[in-house]
Amino acid sequence: MTKKTIRLLMPQWQGGNNPNYAFGAELLAWLAPESDQLQIRVPVQTYDGTPLENENGMNGRKQLLKQLKSAHHILDAYQPDRVVMFGGDCLVEQAPFAYLNERYGGELGLLWIDAHTDLVGYIGYDNGHTLPLGNLLGEGDEEFAKHVKTPLKPEHVFIAGLTTPTEQEAEVIYERFQKLGIVPADSEAEMIQRLGIKTAGAGEIINSTQSIHEWINEKNIKHLAIHIDLDVLDPKTFRSLIFAKPEDPFHLSPKGSLQFIHLQKILKELSEETDIVGLGITEHMPWDAIELKKLLADIPILND
Repeated sequence: MTKKTIRLLMPQWQGGNNPNYAFGAELLAWLAPESDQLQIRVPVQTYDGTPLENENGMNGRKQLLKQLKSAHHILDAYQPDRVVMFGGDCLVEQAPFAYLNERYGGELGLLWIDAHTDLVGYIGYDNGHTLPLGNLLGEGDEEFAKHVKTPLKPEHVFIAGLTTPTEQEAEVIYERFQKLGIVPADSEAEMIQRLGIKTAGAGEIINSTQSIHEWINEKNIKHLAIHIDLDVLDPKTFRSLIFAKPEDPFHLSPKGSLQFIHLQKILKELSEETDIVGLGITEHMPWDAIELKKLLADIPILND
């Protein structure tokens, strides 16, 4: 039986408090191969120059909740078997993966490919894109987590691509975060240990994907969703990442080190091993295209 697949374009920027995420999402959807799959745009409030309001420790909380509900309304209306999400900041992943876990009886497997865990928030850096995986597990932010009807089983989650900074890098990060007043709201390591979530660092994934295959077999994962935060890639070889702009407060946090060939290998192998029912690609920040767009906007002959 043919499975119904829909593509969602969700140019959400409020979760990272950076309007450029919206353009990144639009470009991702444009770059994707043409298909007969239905693509639906999730309504997102566009940036109008007004700073986001910090509401109960999260920037743009009301807008983000409204957009989350819109994504759920679309998914509930179309009832797809498979979902592709083009984002936007990482928080766009909550609605499709929560929907899919409910769709598959709470047995969805989730491979979270990211340089960061996205499990906990940071006081002083009150952006929602640090919390989507925590929300999906029924933790994270209480107001967002309550929209996950069936939380993911922690043993059905595998976080791959985590980057551990060197001792020197860690000291620099700590000092900068102290100056900015940024501190983790909870301990990522404690949560991972408490919940028993499987993880693999970037170095391990570069050398071998065996641990992912073993997890799929051990947990008997029949339906798999994959999240790809593009920041898992090495910013020295792929510039379209937030880390390419040193003004960003988190530019010193652990950076990715994977190459495209590593992502291609993972996706190809897993597509042959299990039923991939969800794919989300997020945090595309095409700086070169953004700067070129600004240049074109300033050329008089193009604006006459």
